[in-house]
Amino acid sequence: MMRVRCAIYTRKSSEEGLEQDFNSLDAQFEACAAYIKSQASEGWLLGKERYDDGGISGGTLARPGLNRLLEDIAAGRIDIVVVYKVDRLTRSLLDFAKLVETFDKADTSFVSITQSFNTTTSMGRLTLNMLL
Repeated sequence: MMRVRCAIYTRKSSEEGLEQDFNSLDAQFEACAAYIKSQASEGWLLGKERYDDGGISGGTLARPGLNRLLEDIAAGRIDIVVVYKVDRLTRSLLDFAKLVETFDKADTSFVSITQSFNTTTSMGRLTLNMLL
């Protein structure tokens, strides 16, 4: 079976509640981790690194967690990026197009677990192309 290396990216715009033992970033991470586990028969494996950005707007790509994620994608360490919702990745259509181009260059797909958005499938790619 082929090994598919997955990374979870989480983001929350405000810092409110981030000091709690279990916060929004943790909830997003757990939901995404459960989804990855449900795809184990497809060879999906969760990587050890966490890519979190707490208290940073989705209107900018200048985010430490996102930048580390992009570095690992460029280095060929990630096959699929898993997010809770597409807007966790970005709120800008232009930035979204840039990110997808970066993913494509590295042969990396992405999945939004709460929306029908999965670029590992041909239908997901078609949906993406229609959006862009």
